Amino acid sequence: MGSETLKLPVIDFSNLKKQTEAWESAKTLIRQALEEYGSFEATFDHIPLHLQKSVLDGLKQLFDLPLETKLRNVSDRPYHGYVGHYPGYPLYESLGIEDVLSPGKIDIFTNLMWPQGNLSFSKSVQSYTEQLSELDKIVREMVLESLGLEKYVDEHMKSTNYVVRVQKYDKPQTHEPQPGLIPHTDKNIVTILQQLNHVPGLEFFTKDGKNWINAEPTSLYSFTVVVGTSFHAWTNGRLHSPLHRVMMNGDEARYSIGLFSIPKPGIIIKAPEEMVDEEHPLLYKAYDHHKFIEFFYSEAGVTSPDALKDYCGI
Repeated sequence: MGSETLKLPVIDFSNLKKQTEAWESAKTLIRQALEEYGSFEATFDHIPLHLQKSVLDGLKQLFDLPLETKLRNVSDRPYHGYVGHYPGYPLYESLGIEDVLSPGKIDIFTNLMWPQGNLSFSKSVQSYTEQLSELDKIVREMVLESLGLEKYVDEHMKSTNYVVRVQKYDKPQTHEPQPGLIPHTDKNIVTILQQLNHVPGLEFFTKDGKNWINAEPTSLYSFTVVVGTSFHAWTNGRLHSPLHRVMMNGDEARYSIGLFSIPKPGIIIKAPEEMVDEEHPLLYKAYDHHKFIEFFYSEAGVTSPDALKDYCGI
């Protein structure tokens, strides 16, 4: 099952305004894309090219720091801190900034990496994540509206924090494609990814389990939106949470950045009653997202073919 010529749907967010025909049309396209693919490409020109370049330059500086410096990026939550060159994905290296939009969080991370300071990095990442979080909010609001769940929008938005992960994939040491990141599903609400340089590699497994889709961006303002299993569960399975991976080829490293909307500690994932009916019986019991994450990284969770179903499936 190789990568095919299938493409993710492309949806333009550049000039969307509420209560317009374009907004209503985009809502339908988003829901269809997330039901069928669990992902789509968003065209979003609110993040200018000079800001994208500044973030890319900052990432290159960051990943060039000594390993002992990057190891200062620690967290008590799996994959929220530094991850580097693990078995199964030796080309992959990443760092995380938790609760990224809270005042001072980016400065704390920056000063941890550069005790002498790096104002350019702080400012560019702050501006970038603020803008990208607006795209996340628009997507989630449109999804809820399309499902007839408007009354839950405020509650839903307030239930999440953001984590940003910056990622580097080294060039493979062979002439054959090598895994940059093994196939996985995200466990959060929504992930928004951007390939910051011109090196592709992100792929999605089709819902029918037959093909991999290359998610190569079609423009410099392209972002890939991905449904996490928490949103899949909260919508009682309406939205698909897709397997995806990164495959590396060629002789250049790949840089990307991801914004992850994540349930706050103590938040219970429970499908609204409007999502449950005879045609859509309840799939999962209500569960604490962070306790599920603990299970997922336990021996039972790691070896399970469907950890969410084993943890709280009906």
